Amino acid sequence: MTPRPVLLSLTAALALTTALPAAAQDAAPRPFVLDDLTLTANREPTELSRSGSSVSVLTEEDLQDRASQPLSRSLTRLPGVTLRQEGPLGTNGKLQVRGVPAEYLPVIIDGIEVSDAAAPKSYYDIGGQITSGIGRVELLRGTQSALYGSRALAGVLSLQSLRPTEDGLHHHFEIEAGSFDTLTASYGATLRRTSTELAFQVSHVSTDGFSASDEDDGNFEDDGYEATRLSVFAAHELQNGVVFGVNGFWQDSRADFDDGLYDFMTDTFYFGDIYGTPGNDYTENRSFGLRGFAQFSTGPVDHELAVTQYRLERDSFYDGFLTSYASTRTKLTWQGATDIGAGIRADFGADTEKEEAEGNGNARISGAFVGSTAAVNDRFDITTSLRHDNHSRFGGFTSGRVAAVYRADDDLLFRLAIGNGFRAPSLYELFSIYGDPTLEREESRSAEIGVEKSWGENSYLRATAFWIKAQNVIGYDEDLATCAAATGPFGQPGCYAQREGTARRRGVEIDGRYAFGAGHALTASYTFIDNQTDVPEWAQVPERVLNLGAETTFATGTTAAIDLQHVAGRADDLDDFTTVDLSVSHPVRDNATAYLRVENVFDEDYQWVRGYGTSGRAVYAGLRASF
Repeated sequence: MTPRPVLLSLTAALALTTALPAAAQDAAPRPFVLDDLTLTANREPTELSRSGSSVSVLTEEDLQDRASQPLSRSLTRLPGVTLRQEGPLGTNGKLQVRGVPAEYLPVIIDGIEVSDAAAPKSYYDIGGQITSGIGRVELLRGTQSALYGSRALAGVLSLQSLRPTEDGLHHHFEIEAGSFDTLTASYGATLRRTSTELAFQVSHVSTDGFSASDEDDGNFEDDGYEATRLSVFAAHELQNGVVFGVNGFWQDSRADFDDGLYDFMTDTFYFGDIYGTPGNDYTENRSFGLRGFAQFSTGPVDHELAVTQYRLERDSFYDGFLTSYASTRTKLTWQGATDIGAGIRADFGADTEKEEAEGNGNARISGAFVGSTAAVNDRFDITTSLRHDNHSRFGGFTSGRVAAVYRADDDLLFRLAIGNGFRAPSLYELFSIYGDPTLEREESRSAEIGVEKSWGENSYLRATAFWIKAQNVIGYDEDLATCAAATGPFGQPGCYAQREGTARRRGVEIDGRYAFGAGHALTASYTFIDNQTDVPEWAQVPERVLNLGAETTFATGTTAAIDLQHVAGRADDLDDFTTVDLSVSHPVRDNATAYLRVENVFDEDYQWVRGYGTSGRAVYAGLRASF
């Protein structure tokens, strides 16, 4: 495919930066917008105007009134993000950033990486993650192995639970009910006094759902989901300035899925409902994460020590058969930073991580990194990072990253970032009966260049052109002669092997907001992805995704919003689709708000993944309060 659409899209965005009226300076608060700081781009709090990387931030305000809504629905409205969801809430869901598969996006919840180390390709299943309980989302795009090590080829997604934001004791309550007999409730409490911060939150969601296999294909059985989640946070500062803290979470869930049939005559696997076996196919997940940390200074050097552990137990019941998986990830991290003069801040550190999957061995990866952020002058900042990792199975890899930002004016800046990265083979790819312990790492390179124009504090337009290339990709090869001794799930020969060929993605991301009057705003984001790959594991993603939104606030305090999403240029002959969502909220008291949300207003019939159903028109009503 010619790169001309990429160039045209970027040129159009640059032209628009001079076309929006200056009247946008009288803007109202914005919902989907970059916050003042990024916590992930340089592993330290950094002003977004001084970051050369592409970052999107969703705050608690952005996510409110969506308690039972899958978090992925908000994420897919950000530029560069698409989804592969295999049915209703609780079924398998994979986020793709810039068209890169989910296993290349580490997901970190409260400082704990939560990808499934027992999965064939280690990734975070976001299909059951609801919005309730999430207080902040930060998406860092582009290859970030120089900062985060293995797997960070597409970027990093960081989620944060409830945290204290003001002094005193505060309670937070939310309840929501709606279509598919969905009920969600959550309660949280925060405390901040002098040198102590505490937070606690518990949430529960229950829904009957709809058929995971599309009802249009004759499927009839609803596939429900139920989950309970608990999160805690505590930190205390001593008189000498040392901060000790601990945070963690626990979740227990059950998700139904549909039967499957294998036709040995045609060598085809069919998913769908089977009469006589309703409700006997489901997965139970139990996950637990814990992090302890200490922050202190020795002279001019600031330090943070952290130890984390994440365990996931997954039991799948299929027509009376039980398949169990369990994995544990333990990580120790030290990070230091200091100002060395001349506007330069240096950061450095080391970490070691051990992954274990019951029945599929273990592996350790250890790394050390060093970097710097330099203010060349009052308009130009450059950040460099260098990291070396050593894997217990395939040896070492060195990754690097350079990101720069130039502020041509107070309201116009340009960004540039380049880097390389790697993904270590998963334990399943190495040690399962289909694995190969001699597999090598996957490698990638990426680059991006962007421009941002702002009008006042609440209106902006951003455009970013990106490119990413991956080689040595690991895939399941059924034809490789050396795999003849191994057998796939149904007796066919096959094993994991290094693929020939190269996977590429390139494209443009555009997003903007125009605020006008008192409490009125228009939002938009557009992603174009040029799919260039001869590696089947990097299957094509939608070529074009457009999101449009409008919101208004009335004198009574009532707010109303409409969001449209159009997905086009899809692979596998899947139809393009357009969905529209509406939401209204109204303050019933100073500290309480009632809201109504209508999803897929026009009852669009569409699929994210061929054969799997999506929600028709759905209505949800809720009440949130704090005191």
